[in-house]
Amino acid sequence: MQNCAPKQTKIATDQHRNFPFKYRPILCSAVVLLMAGCASKPVVNPTQSRLIVIPQYYTVKAGDTLSQIASRYNLDYREIARINNIDSSYTIYTNQSLRLHNGGKDAPRIQVKTSATPAPVAIQTTTLPVQQPVRTTPQPASTVRNTPTVTPPPILPNTPTTLPSGLSWQWPASGPVLQQFDLARDIKGVRISGNPGDPVRAAADGEVVYASDRLTEYGNLVLVRHSNGYVTAYAHNSKMIVKENDRVKAGQKIAEMGSSGTTQTMLEFQVRLNGKPINPASLLPAR
Repeated sequence: MQNCAPKQTKIATDQHRNFPFKYRPILCSAVVLLMAGCASKPVVNPTQSRLIVIPQYYTVKAGDTLSQIASRYNLDYREIARINNIDSSYTIYTNQSLRLHNGGKDAPRIQVKTSATPAPVAIQTTTLPVQQPVRTTPQPASTVRNTPTVTPPPILPNTPTTLPSGLSWQWPASGPVLQQFDLARDIKGVRISGNPGDPVRAAADGEVVYASDRLTEYGNLVLVRHSNGYVTAYAHNSKMIVKENDRVKAGQKIAEMGSSGTTQTMLEFQVRLNGKPINPASLLPAR
């Protein structure tokens, strides 16, 4: 580009000497335009800047530190710690929501640089070939035979129910239910009414792990441990027939109903799975 002007100037000068006087102004104008064209440079869009409002809240990402976040928004990390009640250890946690400022009209702003929007690029579209529909040969309708519906027999009262765990469950007493399982009212099992001396039976096969009255609120209490993390509790008995380490079968009499630890004759039957109380109705057969 730089060598272009002198060459053209020399040619123009030689021509200027040979041209008649009346054409010399036109020749000078052409030389000026030619030199201006050789000296032109490409125009670069300047970088612009603008002020944006700093967000009032920021969600901590993995790897963030309080000082990094403060530096990103040109803030004081100590002020962010004060607003969020963070102690001098300045410890923050992933997904924690941090308040960066108190908001309002005086919310701090930060200046960011933005480049000019580039010209849109033409998008070439490609026409896909039209897929021809696949012809299928209709198949003859098959003859459907009506299969008679078999209704399972109803579950009779206290008929043992076998669950996928392999345990067979049955009701520990035959009396009506006084209160259902309700953790909101601190009822951790079902309370079954009856008469003093009515039999209390093991709800499933297992091993007696507790038979005592040391837990006053439950009176004479029997605990039976079953397979797969289940434990059953039989409370308020008048008499305990089994002792610790005894193996029992489902339906075997283990105690007699009473009112020890309470004011009413009843059996409080609880089921715990891995230490947590569950609703016995989810295991026992329908009555």
